[in-house]
Amino acid sequence: MNRRVLLVALLGVLLVMGTALLLPQAVERARPEPVDLTLDAVEVFEDLPTTHTDEDVDYPTEPPVGGPHADRWLDCGVYDEQVPAENLGHDLEHGTVVIAHDPGLDDGDVALLADLLPQNGIMTPWVGLDAPVVVTVWGHRLALTGADDPRLPLFIAQLGNGETAPEPMASCAGGIEPPQDPGVTQV
Repeated sequence: MNRRVLLVALLGVLLVMGTALLLPQAVERARPEPVDLTLDAVEVFEDLPTTHTDEDVDYPTEPPVGGPHADRWLDCGVYDEQVPAENLGHDLEHGTVVIAHDPGLDDGDVALLADLLPQNGIMTPWVGLDAPVVVTVWGHRLALTGADDPRLPLFIAQLGNGETAPEPMASCAGGIEPPQDPGVTQV
């Protein structure tokens, strides 16, 4: 009988010790990742030229954040196909918010992004992004974890009023409908 009591007591002690050691680790793993509610990850690009070009431009970022661009801008709105980068560059010069998303993003996420798009905004699928969603304004770029990334509305609220753009009071309204060769001038 003593041996059985000793064995049960030993098992009880091992169970309590195991729980004491493993429970904090399990609780830590179960905690959600902290959400970044800052714009510390925004990339800033300075001294971007505002020149018009009728040539293709090899932009260093996908999508562009500014630089040489076509003489015509794109009309505001949501596009189902990737728009020409050179025209989009002109929109950025006008203070347009651009939301680019991976072409494979599901319909629900695309709809969520469309709901968040400001009036002076363009949304387009974009091949070659380094994140599921990327939001840009002239000279500023933020890669997002997805359509529900809480930094998207924050970015739009803090940088989406055209204040970074060379022509902040212009608009994407009245632009062309793609596809449009950046070198073709419409009359």
